[in-house]
Amino acid sequence: MVPPRWVFRSAWALHKAVSRLSGGRIGTRPPSERRVGTLFLLARGRQSGIVRRNGIFYLEDGPNLIVVASNAGAPKDPAWWSNLQALPDAEVELPGSRRAVRAREATASERARLWPRLLAANPSYADYQRGTARPIPVVVLEPR
Repeated sequence: MVPPRWVFRSAWALHKAVSRLSGGRIGTRPPSERRVGTLFLLARGRQSGIVRRNGIFYLEDGPNLIVVASNAGAPKDPAWWSNLQALPDAEVELPGSRRAVRAREATASERARLWPRLLAANPSYADYQRGTARPIPVVVLEPR
């Protein structure tokens, strides 16, 4: 069962605040085969032009970072994904580094290959997909 949206919003707001207060020393972690990592995505708003900072789970796939636009199974895609579709160039904060990336949706074959890895690292994605009628996008962040 998926918790209410306010739980997710509150947890990510706290996560972002702790990261900011620690100067970025706390808040990101690398992934492993058994768990997702955490990064901060810095993407420009498609309408406002303001750079927004969002905490997102990720996996590595060679030089690429893989994120899931699940929005915790909400009916709509997360705003960060809508922003990246309009303005695909962004930056990510990783443990100890910052990287320029370009976003795109995974191809059907990439998704078929990556989805089992994502589920193994974060089984909640299956609950989110069951809870929404929209296909949940798998997003590839390529270095630029």
